[in-house]
Amino acid sequence: MGYGLSQKVKRVSFKQESQRRHSLNREQFEALVAKALSDLPPEFQSRLENIDIVIQDWPTPTQLAEAGLSHPAELLGLYEGIPRGKRGAGYSMVPPDKITIFHKPIEAMCHRDDEIEREIQRVVRHEIAHHFGIDDVRLDEIERGG
Repeated sequence: MGYGLSQKVKRVSFKQESQRRHSLNREQFEALVAKALSDLPPEFQSRLENIDIVIQDWPTPTQLAEAGLSHPAELLGLYEGIPRGKRGAGYSMVPPDKITIFHKPIEAMCHRDDEIEREIQRVVRHEIAHHFGIDDVRLDEIERGG
């Protein structure tokens, strides 16, 4: 009986180890965000202006409230600013728009490096789309192929 229990514990420990979420350090995560930006089509890269892209571990309560969410793990990225299509003639001398990519929520939903990289790519494209005036409803349609 003791042997069987010991074997079971070893198997459970191995299974838990194989399912542990991966964690990237800040520099690795920043490099993946930079890669996602450099992978954008040139016509989008050339039109990114007056925008800061920052990485933050977790969203603040204010950012969660802006997004209409209650749990920090639900918010992967956030665009704050005036979309390009809504900027009028008086748009000048304004602070930069801000895109925040949230490190820990993205890691929490991914298991492997390649999943983290794909999710960062998706989140960066999603938030850049907001900068160009595409709302969540239209983004959902685009992602579904519509």
